[in-house]
Amino acid sequence: MKDDRLLSVGQLTGLIKITLEESFSNLRIIGEVSNLKVYPSGHWYFSLKDDDAVISCVMWKSYAPGVKFKPADGMRVILEGKLSVYPPRGNYQFDTRKIDTAGEGALFVAFERLKKKLAAEGLFDLDHKQEIPKIPMRIGIVTSTQGAALQDMISVAKRRFPLIELIIAGAQVQGAEAPKSIVAAIDGLNKIVNSKSICDVIILGRGGGSIEDLWAFNDEDVARAIYRSKIPIVSAVGHQTDVTIADFVADLRAATPTAAMELITPDIREIAGLAERFKETYWNQIVSGYKEQTDELIYEMKALRNGVQKFVDLHSQQLDMSIFRFQEKGKGFIKNLQSKVDLLQNKIFNASPEGILKKGFVLVEQGGRFIKHYADLNGEETFSIRFIDGKIRAKID
Repeated sequence: MKDDRLLSVGQLTGLIKITLEESFSNLRIIGEVSNLKVYPSGHWYFSLKDDDAVISCVMWKSYAPGVKFKPADGMRVILEGKLSVYPPRGNYQFDTRKIDTAGEGALFVAFERLKKKLAAEGLFDLDHKQEIPKIPMRIGIVTSTQGAALQDMISVAKRRFPLIELIIAGAQVQGAEAPKSIVAAIDGLNKIVNSKSICDVIILGRGGGSIEDLWAFNDEDVARAIYRSKIPIVSAVGHQTDVTIADFVADLRAATPTAAMELITPDIREIAGLAERFKETYWNQIVSGYKEQTDELIYEMKALRNGVQKFVDLHSQQLDMSIFRFQEKGKGFIKNLQSKVDLLQNKIFNASPEGILKKGFVLVEQGGRFIKHYADLNGEETFSIRFIDGKIRAKID
């Protein structure tokens, strides 16, 4: 007689597995970590216990990178996941997808622990901070090439100092691969080419976001890459209220990427004014010095004529020629200096937006930024075309 209730061990275990995993598929449990072991495979095995019971837990390698702190035996945590059954042994276990600290958030705990560790090692010491150059000619930028932050920095640089050269080191600034990408970009800019550094200063930044979005800048490897950089680094991550480990290690912190570019680029208008003041001061000094020497020569010449009239009569022509040559040399020196000053002013003016417009070029602007390529124009919106003597609004027909 057939017994419908008769099951093999495997069949019974299979039924239990289906029942448990379907009934307990989305759980959050709290307890104390015990007997944590991380295997070479990358999987985590541990127990979670309280005063009443113990349950075996597993976290597979694929979920481990999402844990922003290092669990330890005795730590009170909250686990998210589901129940699963391991058929070969008939054991049930908690299949962990996420671990958080019970109390303070995991990200906060990870941030404070890394901050304390790096501070103890001296990575935040003021003695290690490098001076930011006053007039950098080459600025390296480590950020996403797709983000608005990059375009904002480029616009500021062009407006303030068009002669500057920007070197873009594109990097992922969000996600699991972001720290590795940022480290590679910083190290790449630190390479020496033809006995010279690639750039004078580096801006490391991205736009605002949640703490999870900015977490790559709280990574230990990123912090150490900033610390070992031979080129000064300005940290410009998120907004004014956002604080990351990168801010503590960097040589200078800026509130935003735009503010960082404002801080380290000179204003070409100020430089032009300085050149004009230098020209006036230097010119006045030259004219004054030339007049003093001429007056002194005339005085000595008169004294000589009064005392040795005969000698002067014999050599008056030679003396006159000497005076003439001296005057001509002085005029030539002043003219040469004037030409150099005028040339410097012309170079500065030609590099400015006004200089570019005067050459016959125009500037196209849409949405608060300059357009370099036709493909960048939004055909649905108007744009402005700026000439040397005015500006018009236009739209693609």
